[in-house]
Amino acid sequence: MPGDSIAMSGPSLAASRPASEYRLRLEARQAEARLQDRRHLAVGYARLAVAAAGIAMAWLVFDSGLFSAWWLILPAAVFMGLVKIHVRVESARDRARKAAAFYQRGLDRLEFRWMGRGDRGERFLDGDHPYAADLDLFGEGSLFELLCTARTGAGAERLASWIKSPASPEEIGARHEAVEELRDRLDLREDLALLGEEVSTAVDPAMLLRWAGSPRLLSPGLVRSAVLVLTAAAAAGIAAWLAGLLDPRLLLILLACEAALAAAGRSRVQQVTAAVERPGRELEVLAHALERIEAERFRSPRLAKLRSALDTGGTPTSKRVHALGRLVRRLDWRRNLIFAPIAALVMWATHLAYAIEAWRAAAAPLMPLWLDVAGEIEALCALAGYAYEHPADPFPEIVPGPLVYEGEALGHPLISESACVRNDVSLGNGVRLLVVSGSNMSGKTTLLRTVGINAVLALAGCPVRASRLRLSPLEVGACIRVQDSIQAGRSRFYAEILRLKQIVAMTDGSAPVLFLLDEILHGTNSHDRRIGAEGLVKGLLARQAAGLITTHDLALAEIARGLGPVASNVHFEDHLEGGRMAFDYRIRPGVVEKSNAIELMRAVGLDV
Repeated sequence: MPGDSIAMSGPSLAASRPASEYRLRLEARQAEARLQDRRHLAVGYARLAVAAAGIAMAWLVFDSGLFSAWWLILPAAVFMGLVKIHVRVESARDRARKAAAFYQRGLDRLEFRWMGRGDRGERFLDGDHPYAADLDLFGEGSLFELLCTARTGAGAERLASWIKSPASPEEIGARHEAVEELRDRLDLREDLALLGEEVSTAVDPAMLLRWAGSPRLLSPGLVRSAVLVLTAAAAAGIAAWLAGLLDPRLLLILLACEAALAAAGRSRVQQVTAAVERPGRELEVLAHALERIEAERFRSPRLAKLRSALDTGGTPTSKRVHALGRLVRRLDWRRNLIFAPIAALVMWATHLAYAIEAWRAAAAPLMPLWLDVAGEIEALCALAGYAYEHPADPFPEIVPGPLVYEGEALGHPLISESACVRNDVSLGNGVRLLVVSGSNMSGKTTLLRTVGINAVLALAGCPVRASRLRLSPLEVGACIRVQDSIQAGRSRFYAEILRLKQIVAMTDGSAPVLFLLDEILHGTNSHDRRIGAEGLVKGLLARQAAGLITTHDLALAEIARGLGPVASNVHFEDHLEGGRMAFDYRIRPGVVEKSNAIELMRAVGLDV
């Protein structure tokens, strides 16, 4: 991550049980995939053999008349049976491969090889958010990429909203209970991660709701009745003609009437069939997810309530959603070269378009509930996956009242356990401001991010990277990674003061603000910087905010001395070892007593 780096160490609490379980399951799924590979090959050869036998039988039937053509039904039936078996074997093989990949990704997270391999969630990044970019919530190597295992857009969107907005204490408590129950339900999390075809989680749930709620294009009425009557008449006419009971001219008249009716409604039918393709893929995944959820019985109130929401109307929700999937699959039959002529004769696409529109009209009021249930359970499973993989990370204690943040052995969750140096940070019990001084690269910026990202985890309902964290409901405001903008005509300094204004405005809300300000106002001269920083900090403290500011300008360290007991100076140290700067990344009380800028310049060969 950009900014001050911090190597973190300390007692390793590596998740040996999760790693062992993941390896066992990975080996089992890989063995299953190899078995299904062999079966897939065997069934493929069997299909070729049956096809060759069928061709040979057909030659004997039609060339020499050796036996009746009815015997050709046998190889055809065997071939169709093998096709079905082949599909099942292929599905089992694909599922085993996906399961193996699921556990490999879990091991990658535990062994810290996960960055850049998951859903980065960049679509959820808002440049005006008060801490999302500063705390690496989205993007490569982000908190979202670490947490997200969602298979639907609704799940990914729900998880993103949780880490962008703090929940109430009651909501956090409900999530804790749900996450604790889901923590060891590894089979459920595996199934939710694997069910359905591969689709992008970027599919927007809002698109599904727009599709479900858009005006109906085909409705029951005279036209629908005419379609049914003409289709039945055409089918009966074809049968009568084949039996020699109908004049072919009458059949042609029937088919011409049918074709004219199909042509009249083709535009709307095509609109319906084209519009259902994207929603159909996403809803098929949703149906599988809901089916798996329906099979569970939960104890925690939040999960039990979500599960019971699927028991409305007498028919399982998953069956309702699967019904659309069946319609979409049947719609695809019209593209089959063998079935296409039949589809044209019976107005196949028209009938299915009417059925899809009827399904959509019935589903529109229920779809928000379905997406809500699936999205919330997927988001809870994402937090539960983190809890399972980090058994030493505790749930935070959320306490009411004025701002308090007491963290013991705080570490950064985006830094590997083996490299994690942990520090204690306490705000709210007398001290409401920590001025963090230290040289470049000593760990100041990473300390701010560590404090902030653990607050985000805590207020999302997730375990935190600490031995203990006690905090009150609060809002986070960070000014760590602000950038200039050529398009907007903003300098970095102007972007910074706009963010500071935003943080000050946040103090007008109902929750106290935890501010995290890195190298405050360093884009201006020392005189203005000192006056501006002191005035800003005093204003924030007067508004009952608390937080940390970092600086390598020792003049700003005097701010704490002027504020009395509500402020305290802390610092990071460094020393020179063999011509290289070395850091231990440990917070110490007081102001740093030296700067390493000259030593660093000389260490890289500059003549100063």
